[in-house]
Amino acid sequence: MTDIVIALCIFLFPLAYSPGPGNMFFAANSARFGFRSTIPANVGYHLATWAVPAAIGFGFLATLEQFPQVFLVLKVGGGLYVFWLAWKLLRAGVLKGGREPTPATFADGVILLVLNPKAYVIMALMFTQFLDPARGTQLAMVLLITSIFTLNNLMAFTLWALVGDRMSRLFRTPESARILNGAFGLLLAGIALWMLFS
Repeated sequence: MTDIVIALCIFLFPLAYSPGPGNMFFAANSARFGFRSTIPANVGYHLATWAVPAAIGFGFLATLEQFPQVFLVLKVGGGLYVFWLAWKLLRAGVLKGGREPTPATFADGVILLVLNPKAYVIMALMFTQFLDPARGTQLAMVLLITSIFTLNNLMAFTLWALVGDRMSRLFRTPESARILNGAFGLLLAGIALWMLFS
């Protein structure tokens, strides 16, 4: 069992820590509103991160294989949602009057995971490569893999949020904050394009 855990951690490390929709989302929110503001969205994302792979491990993957159009809907919906987040961020530095921008919420975190096709691909690969019922009961293996996946993502997103928070300290003036928001917004928009066309 230890060899599977080590191999799974090695497999997940570059996927979780490389810039992706989740990492950029948390870094950008932390840069804009501070590290603490990301906690509700982080909790939402990671509760969903635990629930969705557990569902996939217990049969949702078969549904996706039977109805591939579901994956297409998730891909398009996820790309559009990340575009919307990028648009909010690009506008955050130039708002004058009207409604103040607000930090991401618990629901934003859940939606980000549910509409992230990259996450489904990783989950599918994770279970096809590491789910070995011969090593233990199916239930125990699915729960183990799901828990490792969730904890790894939580550590990665927390690190990215801390990086975003530290970066914001370098960008204290309104002009420099606008540059930081614009940079993160453009990164998210680029990731949205990648999600839609990859």
